[in-house]
Amino acid sequence: MTSTPPLSRKEARESDVATPDVAFEKEDGFDSDAAAKAAKRAKAESIGRIAAMFIMPLIMVGMMVTGYMGTMHSPTANDMPVVVAGSSASAADSFVDALSDAMPDALDVESVDSVSDARDRVFNREAVAAVVIQGDTATLYTASGAGMTQATKVTSLVEPTILAQGLTLTTKDVAPLPDNDASGLGAMFLTTALVMAGYLPFSMLRTNSPELLKFRRIVPILAGWAAAIASLVWVVTGPILGVVSSDHYLAVVAVAGLGVFAISCVQLFITRLLGSFGVIVGIFLLMVLGMPASNMSMSMYTMPAFYRFLHGFLAMPAIGESMRSVLYFGGTNLTGHLLVLAVGAVAGLTATAIWDATRGRRHPEGVPMDVNVASLHGGRRPKKAFWRYFSLAIFPLTMVAMMLTCMLGAMHQPAPRDMPVAVVGATTEQAEQTIGGLEKNMGDMFEFTPYTTDDTDEVHDLVEGRDLVAALVLPSQTSPEFTLVANQAGSPSAYQMAVRVFTQVAEGQQMSLQVDDIAPLPDRDSQGIVTMYLAMGWMLAGFMVVVVGANAAPATRPLRKMLPITAVYSMFMAAVLWLIAAPITGSVDGHFWQLWGTGAVAIFCVAMFAMVFERLIGMLAIIPVVGTLMFLGVPSANGPFSMYLAPEWFRTLHDFLPMPAAVEAARSILYFDSDVLAHHLQVLGLWGLLSLAVVFIIDALKSVRTEHDFGELATGPKADDGPTAGEATPEVEGEPAFENQFTLEDELVLEQGAVQQREPAGAGS
Repeated sequence: MTSTPPLSRKEARESDVATPDVAFEKEDGFDSDAAAKAAKRAKAESIGRIAAMFIMPLIMVGMMVTGYMGTMHSPTANDMPVVVAGSSASAADSFVDALSDAMPDALDVESVDSVSDARDRVFNREAVAAVVIQGDTATLYTASGAGMTQATKVTSLVEPTILAQGLTLTTKDVAPLPDNDASGLGAMFLTTALVMAGYLPFSMLRTNSPELLKFRRIVPILAGWAAAIASLVWVVTGPILGVVSSDHYLAVVAVAGLGVFAISCVQLFITRLLGSFGVIVGIFLLMVLGMPASNMSMSMYTMPAFYRFLHGFLAMPAIGESMRSVLYFGGTNLTGHLLVLAVGAVAGLTATAIWDATRGRRHPEGVPMDVNVASLHGGRRPKKAFWRYFSLAIFPLTMVAMMLTCMLGAMHQPAPRDMPVAVVGATTEQAEQTIGGLEKNMGDMFEFTPYTTDDTDEVHDLVEGRDLVAALVLPSQTSPEFTLVANQAGSPSAYQMAVRVFTQVAEGQQMSLQVDDIAPLPDRDSQGIVTMYLAMGWMLAGFMVVVVGANAAPATRPLRKMLPITAVYSMFMAAVLWLIAAPITGSVDGHFWQLWGTGAVAIFCVAMFAMVFERLIGMLAIIPVVGTLMFLGVPSANGPFSMYLAPEWFRTLHDFLPMPAAVEAARSILYFDSDVLAHHLQVLGLWGLLSLAVVFIIDALKSVRTEHDFGELATGPKADDGPTAGEATPEVEGEPAFENQFTLEDELVLEQGAVQQREPAGAGS
């Protein structure tokens, strides 16, 4: 069934062809009123399709950026559980009172009877930290395996009180991270990839090959899919990346398989209820709510209390905590999280079976499903079901593989490499001598450059301009302590790394380190993530308008139509993202015109880039576009994760990719008076112009498709061939392909090896 561009009012009046539901002719001649009504409906449909190009990205981008930025831009500790034990009950109780008074809202402090009980609670993740008082020494127990940011946060809260009590502080990690996953991001990226694998197939399955959704057919498919993803996860994270050791092979595969199967079963039921719209609901539950509640990237005790409640039963927290238990805690407290996944799988399948049985009794003749996407590759719908199924599988498989290889591969072992740092001495000789000693101990972690105190202003300018991460000023007669000139807003993780390393250097000389932060982050962006989420919003908005437009309104694909629509859309979405960042979440203060203009440019240029691949491979353009913009762009963006902590080739990509340009442009606007904004706008503009030129060339070589080609689905199979196995036929002859895209449908009926659709109940002949 082929969708044709709607007629204009004039064309409809002049047409003598009847529409499926309106007769244009009366006995005495042409019915102009019927033609006018048909033209009005056609115009309304055309407007609705263009509106969908705005509405769908608005929903997707809006909920993701709002959900992430709103919860993570300024995490604040809230009732973090901390236990205290001591050599005497009075000492423990005294410290509990002191800590509770110092942090009444941030910490939930209680005393326990023994040292072993205190340690066990931390290891079992019932408490985020334990303080053991023995004489004049306080030992702080944390578990970096439960989250590096959580351990760092609770240490920063408890340490001042320990020192204020005159106690000597020692720290112990009851679950240290392994060398092959020093960042603790292995569990997080594994979880994110598995969640993607659970819902992504349904983003295309419902609209491209709905015959696969028949219950007795989809259940074994989902089981096989879960097994395939589990095997892929092991191959990438085990032999290739070395994040998962062979000791954890069976446990990781089991958790991965169960997690993907559970998510798929629940998503199957949501798809039964809501059709194509169910994917958006799934993303909302799994990612928008699931990530802040997962306790993975940030501690759930720094999220609103609502997310702590969600942590107990959502799929993403269950998978994440299961992986964390296997990888870092020897399987401790694994059963409860696996039970959540098992119950979810059973509930999803049971609910789907009950729904199908109810619908079957109500409509014994069957309820048709519409096919809205002719083919994922943008060409004619394949005659062979194999090619449709192959493209359906290759899309999520490739996305999961890219997530693991690029994101996890870049971030699982963060270590500074050639991080540019100045060493400022009274003389060049003193600076060079110090550099020689530092390089012996640090290897290639830093790239040191000697300066003298006469160059102080130049060094400050270089640090402020982000050409240097930091500058270590050596002690002198006028300044007897080490001083580190740093730039937190320039790169939060690089700043933290420099402060930590050079604090140790100063302590090795029995001195303290004074930190001169040129550009500290404000409280509204304490983690330095706002620029990243702004840039991610621009990137997502840019490619989504092209992909959604090609599917919902293919008549807009010609450049003469798409360019003005994209220009208006870019300005609209840039304003929406500023509203999310500023008044809605409070992550940004002002800067409307700069962020709006930069966002509009970024969105438009990314749309042009996405259009190149959409012209070539249809909706499968998502693979190279997301791979370039996100999976390669995020590790090289120098956002919260410094490019100096990633493999060196990501640092090369930093100067060329759109995501780093967008992040640095937003950073320049928010924290550095737009000092390098023009350069990064040039990078974005170059991507847009080159992409647009390529689109012109492609359009000159082949005609632009303005409607879906449903092949035999539209024309019907040849009389002597019979229907192609696995192919669906139109639900009602003459209706457009996108009719009832978001209605509640059921399943196709398989007969004699071919898929045939029944008429809707009461539709008649």
